[in-house]
Amino acid sequence: MKLEQRLWTKTKQWVPQGSQLDGRADLVLIFGETALLKDKKTLAEIKECYPKAHLFGCSTSGEIQDTRVYDDSIAVTAIQFQHTSIQAGKIRMTEVKDSCEAGTKLAAQLNHKDLTHVLVLSVGLGVNGSDLVKGLTDALPKNVTVTGGLAGDQDRFTETLVISDGEAINNMVAVIGLYGKNIQVSSASLGGWDSFGPERMVTKAEGNVLYELDGKSALSLYKSYLGDHVKDLPGSALLFPLSLRGANVKEGLVRTILAVDEKNQSMTFAGDIPMNSYARFMMANFDRLIGGAIGAAERSQSGTTQPSPELALLISCVGRKIVLKQRIEEEVEGVRSIFGDKTVLTGFYSYGEISPFTPNAKCELHNQTMTITTIRESSEDAA
Repeated sequence: MKLEQRLWTKTKQWVPQGSQLDGRADLVLIFGETALLKDKKTLAEIKECYPKAHLFGCSTSGEIQDTRVYDDSIAVTAIQFQHTSIQAGKIRMTEVKDSCEAGTKLAAQLNHKDLTHVLVLSVGLGVNGSDLVKGLTDALPKNVTVTGGLAGDQDRFTETLVISDGEAINNMVAVIGLYGKNIQVSSASLGGWDSFGPERMVTKAEGNVLYELDGKSALSLYKSYLGDHVKDLPGSALLFPLSLRGANVKEGLVRTILAVDEKNQSMTFAGDIPMNSYARFMMANFDRLIGGAIGAAERSQSGTTQPSPELALLISCVGRKIVLKQRIEEEVEGVRSIFGDKTVLTGFYSYGEISPFTPNAKCELHNQTMTITTIRESSEDAA
């Protein structure tokens, strides 16, 4: 596997200029500010530099390249595989009845023979991430792993975009299938938030819309904890996510609010809120958030004797970025401390992360986590 990175900023344009891969890249990961990705000229420049590559990316709430976190930029990572083939698929949400069907149809677009891993990037608004993951994983062979995330739009929650070869589209879900025995992919996800207040039962919910906790208005309860942050909803909800677990489950999921409905006294989340599950409110713990990123890197390497990965795709939640502020690069630096200097780091801040908690676990939609997908390619003889 050969890799190179480029970064576009308003002050310096493209750095470095040109490509050392001489147009031989197979896959180009593109993560950038929403407004910049809407500029067709910029995407055309990337395509001109890598004419044979699949372009795959999304809008973000911050771009990760190496140990730096950027805003108002476009981070590009070009990959030339030596012994791995890829296949792309995409679908617009307007073409399906729901998110689960979108996942099912995307799985059908991929050839399942020799399929090892699927990367998925989804529009960040107007999608039920849990249903998308279920539709995709249920329709794929059981040995195929899935990771990815939901596109971001800073903390604006206005418009999110996904790139699949052509222009950036605001209602699309796209996938890349990685094929063959030489590609080795591992992943993990970890949070680092502190729960507070009593645990409450979900007594009224439909899909990803929550109405009641313990028979009381969930929105009213939530507002009682937010105090002065109430006036900044839904953006301030990123600071106070919801911990969710089922009966007899120790490690619960974290859910972020995408919208509030004052008329119906409801809250819409990025993923499902199952009836009779248990919920607690959460708040930030700076050191634990950074520790969570380090823990995700360690988990992604658990059970392997292989050297550090060639590429690590980091997808972290916008809520973590808002909380950590000027300390945000510490979580990326923490990941670097685990992988070492030879691993290429790229990624973005998202509206949702898609990954198992640990290697070989069930794939889930997460919020407020650092999710890491590591990729390495073995030599042909090692397959």
